[in-house]
Amino acid sequence: MAIRVLIVDDSATARTVLTKALSKDNEIEVIGTAPDAYVARDKIVKLKPDVICLDVEMPRMDGISFLKKLMKHFPIPVLMVSSLTQRGAQVTFDALDAGAVDYVGKPHSNIYDGIDDIEKELIQKVKTVASSKVRVKNLSTAPKSTERTYALAETTNKIIAIGSSTGGTVALSELIQEFPKNAPGTVIVQHMPSGFTESFAQRLSEISKVDVKEAKDGDIITKGTVYIAPGDLHMVVKREGGHYKIQIGTGKKISGHRPSVDVLFNSVSKHVGANAVGVILTGMGSDGAKGLLAMKNAGSYTIGQDEKTSVVYGMPKVAYDIGAVIEQQPLENIANTIFKHLN
Repeated sequence: MAIRVLIVDDSATARTVLTKALSKDNEIEVIGTAPDAYVARDKIVKLKPDVICLDVEMPRMDGISFLKKLMKHFPIPVLMVSSLTQRGAQVTFDALDAGAVDYVGKPHSNIYDGIDDIEKELIQKVKTVASSKVRVKNLSTAPKSTERTYALAETTNKIIAIGSSTGGTVALSELIQEFPKNAPGTVIVQHMPSGFTESFAQRLSEISKVDVKEAKDGDIITKGTVYIAPGDLHMVVKREGGHYKIQIGTGKKISGHRPSVDVLFNSVSKHVGANAVGVILTGMGSDGAKGLLAMKNAGSYTIGQDEKTSVVYGMPKVAYDIGAVIEQQPLENIANTIFKHLN
């Protein structure tokens, strides 16, 4: 049975182009379009779509307000279709916090000229979103965790390495809020395009006790700091003297991604080994599973997110199935599991 999609975009051109692109796949049926939230609301009630493709900024009612109402009264998997700009990044993260599952970057220029670049991603993500869980976390009202005491000798050089994809921005927001301010240096690969990671790091830093930044080539990993791999670039950890150092580079996509979780985890297995904790969170595909197994084989403690709390139980499932996960936990227990082990 085909996935029934409703496209909501104030641009008639965008609605036409997106409909044509999605209709190329016989597993997807575009059952309607809408120019704004009010028309969309009526069509949702009437047509009952499986997935909504939603423009970020709309007239009459903005996309965030619409999403919040939708998730409260009629939760449906939503794929945001937004411009890859600084402004687009901020609004897209607001949308993900409000309950959207994932996003696709709308071409900067004429959508007719750029649709070929995103067509494959658009189709793939509609299919993924259709089978995902809607998970809403209101960060503005999220309770702050009690401050943990965390004693660790300076010479032990612990590292936490985390990988995530679809659903990962909200999962990471929940997880990193739980980190104490003197947590070990933490390196993260979240599948994300360039231009988004700096904004995401800033948002995480504002709600966390630790400092969160977009990683730069040559950064020395220090406690109390979280480093997020830049979009479209690989990140690895190297040992240099008495420090762990970050290297950022290009190179081909690994496991279908750049940045790749496997690339990060493999470097941690080689250079950190038993001093590392590896965590694999929600996401489609298998990126990170083999790297997490390499970490486990090198003596790292490995944790996977469980199926119930994963928006998409893909990456954690593959990691679990190949024996890479020592302990599987719901998202809300992962921080405690990390620090219980490290303590």
